[in-house]
Amino acid sequence: MTRVDFYILPDATADGRERFACRLAEKIYKMGHTLYLHTDSPEQAQQLDELLWGYKDSSFLPHSIEGDDQNQSPQNKAPKILISHHHETPTKPHSHSDVLINLAPTVPGFFSRFKRVAELINQAEDLKVAGRERFKFYRDRGYQPETHKI
Repeated sequence: MTRVDFYILPDATADGRERFACRLAEKIYKMGHTLYLHTDSPEQAQQLDELLWGYKDSSFLPHSIEGDDQNQSPQNKAPKILISHHHETPTKPHSHSDVLINLAPTVPGFFSRFKRVAELINQAEDLKVAGRERFKFYRDRGYQPETHKI
């Protein structure tokens, strides 16, 4: 069964969730896992892409936005971090199934194919309300979400 973790951030800064997603992505990447970053829109995916390139001078996180690597030769390995805003099953259903970081306001329909799901909530009222709905969604389906205050 998928493990679900809610990370409660202490502030409501505009890009706080995305910056925390980068920190979490770095940790997951260093542990050798694949990661799927699910965003709500193409604009948020682009913002996350830019943050991953430069959020920290001392690290490099190989990543791509889903669809950007379609011309990649089969000999090249896909990046361990994939960003997408698609709400249907990702086009690479088996290549990124370790960890899902969800930045969208709803639970993606494909969440259960991941070993772990990380939900990032900050103190913005609309995000807290949406986060409570997602928490209830998971709990009502038999998952036991863990909460971590950051």
